[in-house]
Amino acid sequence: MKWLQTARGYIAITTAEFLPRFVWTLLLLVLLITVGTLGYMIIERQTFSDSIYMTAITLTAVGYEEVWHLSRVGRVFTMVLLLGGLTFLGVWFANLTSFVVELDLANALQKRRNAQDIKNMKDHVIICGAGRTGRQVARELEASNMPYVIIERDKQRIEQLSEYVNKPHVLEADATHDHALLEAGLQKATGLIACLSADADNLYLCLSARDLAADLTIVARAYEEESIDKLYRAGATKVISPNTSSARRMASVLLRPSVVSFLDIVTRSSGLALRLEQTRVADSSAVVGKSLGDSRIPEVTGLILIAIRQGSELESDFAFNPAASTILRGGDTVITLGDPDQLTKLRAYLG
Repeated sequence: MKWLQTARGYIAITTAEFLPRFVWTLLLLVLLITVGTLGYMIIERQTFSDSIYMTAITLTAVGYEEVWHLSRVGRVFTMVLLLGGLTFLGVWFANLTSFVVELDLANALQKRRNAQDIKNMKDHVIICGAGRTGRQVARELEASNMPYVIIERDKQRIEQLSEYVNKPHVLEADATHDHALLEAGLQKATGLIACLSADADNLYLCLSARDLAADLTIVARAYEEESIDKLYRAGATKVISPNTSSARRMASVLLRPSVVSFLDIVTRSSGLALRLEQTRVADSSAVVGKSLGDSRIPEVTGLILIAIRQGSELESDFAFNPAASTILRGGDTVITLGDPDQLTKLRAYLG
């Protein structure tokens, strides 16, 4: 995760900057101990053990009783040594405090920057839960350059995100709380993915999200089959059951292996030139009201037109291999196959 790597890098840089200061401070301490010990041994003609003990209690300003009766020169030397000790303690605590404040400030600034970035987002996707499913979803969205925010309350899972994605915006909070959804920009988001660890949490999340944003597209995951209908009633636009999806996929691999391989390539392969994508026809587009034949999408963009969906989320509203007489309307979704440059042309053409 980029922000975590940045924080760690900042800590390393801060440590590297302060390390020479700590080294010089310790060298000052060694110098004071050496000068003090030798001074007492020479001035007062005392033993090494008594001299280093007297130096220690003088430098630290402990104030214990003198080990021996000091001479006039010895008292002057003790005052000078005491002043050096106080200076050392001041420098030491100043460096230590500065180091801690720098680290705290870096962490606070990073959190504030992350919160500001989330606040400025719009038309993004909110991923609730950073488990296996949430991490994979984030990876797919990042590959498609789709802005997203992850809401996760487990710090360990947040740290593991760095292994999957590079630039996540993470909100450390409980996604079932309304304030967390609002802080993630729910009312400006284009969709929400509910992939928390329990169906009950996903159910509660769908209820809250639908109440806060009536037009939001909500995709929820259901572990148990009996939860699917409940999630739809709670406001989910689409419910995905890993068990059902896996069963269908396993059967399809046996029955239609070439079709499954083709779909895997055009929907998942990041290195392939061709991509299967959907593009919405803008209400202000110049092609609105024209037929597919007159709009000449394949000729203008070079894309292969697969299907068109006119206005509804229902699968029955998909028109596969649509006729040239099909009239385009604002809000229609065009399904095409082509390379990234062709898709860019199509978005500009239909925008």
